[in-house]
Amino acid sequence: MEIRHKVLNANKMLWRRRDLRSKSTVSERILWNELRNNQLGEKFKRQYSIMNYVVDFYCHKAKLAIEINGDIHKLFSSQIYDKYRTEYLKSLGIRESGFNNSEIQQDISKVLYKIKTHIPSPKIRRGN
Repeated sequence: MEIRHKVLNANKMLWRRRDLRSKSTVSERILWNELRNNQLGEKFKRQYSIMNYVVDFYCHKAKLAIEINGDIHKLFSSQIYDKYRTEYLKSLGIRESGFNNSEIQQDISKVLYKIKTHIPSPKIRRGN
């Protein structure tokens, strides 16, 4: 299923994405520093909206959303919200990978390894 353009990074969510970018957590800044500029071989965007949900990071080519789960995600209301978001992403064929703050701050290399496992390997061109 191809995702329609109006669902991804729609202008109606621009205010929310900008607000979240301006309030980045330490963990978000650490991970963004490792994901930006195609450092893992694919382009990631931060605070990317998919319909009415905003994911922390998104790689369109891999259809991969990355969420950093801070303390707010322990609240019951957040868990319900996260569940609906995950189900919606799945319905679009988007995989979601989540990490908590301590994972990112204590072992970023392990986090990056896990993310890489979700990124398809580049196709090798063979000459004649």
